[in-house]
Amino acid sequence: MTLNGILALFNLGTGEVIVIVAIILLLFGGRKIPELMRGLGKGVKSFKQGMNEVEDELKKPLDELDKPDKKD
Repeated sequence: MTLNGILALFNLGTGEVIVIVAIILLLFGGRKIPELMRGLGKGVKSFKQGMNEVEDELKKPLDELDKPDKKD
């Protein structure tokens, strides 16, 4: 989803976005924002990794069923 799509979803205009950004800058300051974004990026990466692990665990039993048993 693009930024325009997200803004359209919440029906935000340019003025509202500027006010939100100004409030964030006032609350956290310019130096803290990169740290927050870095933490957010690590969180998203960790979430995606967890989702991939769950998907692999769900596929594992299916793969074992597809393999023929070798009982000689």
